[in-house]
Amino acid sequence: MCIRMISAAQLHVERWRKTVGTAILAASGKGGTGKTSVTAGVASCVAVLGHRTLCIDVDVGLRNLDLSLAMSDRAVMDFSDVMEERCSLEKAAAAHPDMPNLHLLTAPLSFRPHGQTLEQWRRMMAEAKCSFDYVFLDAPAGLGIGFELARIGADRGMIVSTSDANALRDASRCIGKLGDMRTLHLVMNRVSPKLMRQLHTTIDEAMDQAGLPLLGVVPEDEAVTLAAAAGKPLVLYTKDGASRACVNIAKRILGIKTPLMKMK
Repeated sequence: MCIRMISAAQLHVERWRKTVGTAILAASGKGGTGKTSVTAGVASCVAVLGHRTLCIDVDVGLRNLDLSLAMSDRAVMDFSDVMEERCSLEKAAAAHPDMPNLHLLTAPLSFRPHGQTLEQWRRMMAEAKCSFDYVFLDAPAGLGIGFELARIGADRGMIVSTSDANALRDASRCIGKLGDMRTLHLVMNRVSPKLMRQLHTTIDEAMDQAGLPLLGVVPEDEAVTLAAAAGKPLVLYTKDGASRACVNIAKRILGIKTPLMKMK
């Protein structure tokens, strides 16, 4: 009888765990790596693959995740409205007009942390992970309150970097601030095979310098800029280049074995 009771309790716990979503921090050591476009691209693909997805822009004052998601006219309330209970998460998380599984909670233009900020953020994140399968946190480049909030709310991290030495060095510093996070992966963005050959660098060397396993490689692709200008998420604009790379990364996040995209 006792064994059956324990087993039933364990089963209940496992079922509860499966209902809680995963929060993924997207970070970079410096600006200009294309972190936000990668976050938008991967999150959109996770949504297209059938999972309820929430993107939270944590870059206070410099928010632009809405542009990459083609949702600049949709996000009205921001995460401070939810934290301060001026609006529910359900109402504040704007739904994408063309991808029903994709939602956005934008950052405020200004934000002053106070004594209850961290606890309010934790409560909001707990609710978000109960309401969505995946929560992507687009952290600001460098450190600060936005980075700290994203770090606290995340279960795993996606470090976005380009192949140049400065970006990789700054990525390493960022990784040092996330040492307590059990799962960290590297995404190499804006990769130009021709340039990498000229610089005599390889993806393996970049991985060694960052000290992280590789989650994906995203090629330099003008479609990223063209999609934003056209007001369309990348995955709905094209299926090739950076879009295909984001699909592959999304599949790996979901646990689907997917080979690295070949760079031509």
